[in-house]
Amino acid sequence: MTGADRTAEDLLRELAPQVVGVLTRRFGDFDTAEDAVQEALLAAARQWPQEGLPRNPRGWLIQVASRRMTEQVRSEQARRRREDLAAVREGTDRRTAPAADSDEAGGQDDTLTLLFMCCHPALTPSAAIALTLRSVGGLTTTEIARAFMVPDATMAQRISRAKQRIRSSGVPFRMPDAGDRGRRLDAVLHVLYLIFSEGYAAGAGRELQRVELSVEAIRLARALHRMLPEDSEVAGLLALMLLTHARSAARTGPGGELVPLAEQDRSRWDAEAIGEGIALITGVLPRGRLGPYQVQAAVAALHDEAGTVEETDWPQILALYGVLEQLSDNPVYSLNRAVAVAMVHGPEAGLRMVDSLEADPRLTGHHRLYVVRAHLLEMAGERDAAAENYRAAANRTPSLPERHYLTIRAARLGGATEH
Repeated sequence: MTGADRTAEDLLRELAPQVVGVLTRRFGDFDTAEDAVQEALLAAARQWPQEGLPRNPRGWLIQVASRRMTEQVRSEQARRRREDLAAVREGTDRRTAPAADSDEAGGQDDTLTLLFMCCHPALTPSAAIALTLRSVGGLTTTEIARAFMVPDATMAQRISRAKQRIRSSGVPFRMPDAGDRGRRLDAVLHVLYLIFSEGYAAGAGRELQRVELSVEAIRLARALHRMLPEDSEVAGLLALMLLTHARSAARTGPGGELVPLAEQDRSRWDAEAIGEGIALITGVLPRGRLGPYQVQAAVAALHDEAGTVEETDWPQILALYGVLEQLSDNPVYSLNRAVAVAMVHGPEAGLRMVDSLEADPRLTGHHRLYVVRAHLLEMAGERDAAAENYRAAANRTPSLPERHYLTIRAARLGGATEH
């Protein structure tokens, strides 16, 4: 992918939720608006690389999506009612498709409004998260299905039903009041965390990272923090993203290969982002309710503050993972604590903890379990067993860079590789 293609892709990802917001506010139909914008995005992906970026990309998308939506509205049985509604709101059909160089709604960014709308209380948490990942985060249905570990068709149906429920609820397109906003906030934060995670460590494919997703998640988290500056978990999530994303440049080698944390060139870490993240988490930890994003940010800060691997404060990290386990029943936290246990009390203690986690059905067949066991076995000097687990992990991860890294790791320990 060329630099120009990447620029256009990043721009489309940023503009998509804004255009959905414009059309939803105008027509009052989120479901149809989202479908129309998806068609406009496909048209842009085909035309912009050949014709160049339009002078006003946002206006171009609004124009094309408005036309698509008008066509869809007219093709439905409720055509007359919806056209009347559109005429009342917009004055004339001509206004439905503004000029391509216009800037609808004065450039208003509806992304946060759309974000909270997708996390509507009429939806289950899983449906709200899936819909937001699609409409605001720009993830494909396949990517979302992989995050939820369900088939693509199941996820497509879930997203479709979620859009229909929002439409039937008749909820107006506006930012919810303070009480309603608070009820939706946990889902909003989880969505942003998933978008960032998919960007920082792509679940599948040839690329280790999808930086554009991480950057978009950080942008949305900043906007949310500006809206809710006193919320400690919002600040904690933003700090976690900044402290983690700060290592992105050092996570891959010249050929795009994975570089583990212990082997990264720390001079390539983003010192400015680290400083901002540390200031955020330092400011919120003494106040407000303690939540998992704050604790994860504190762990990330301890890693980022260490000048070398040897200087890492593992006893403090171990204590923080203990707090995380109390706050949330997440087996990944327990796996990470097993690593911290090994760093503080030795690999055998860490391996005993990994063995106790093997019965957790949420980790059955998960490559992360094999990665951690392999790492601790290597620490313990059990090279053959470590190689076997590295190979098992490689066979289970859909990420090609991670598979390549794990296979090489196994080979270096003297085990035969599988083809």
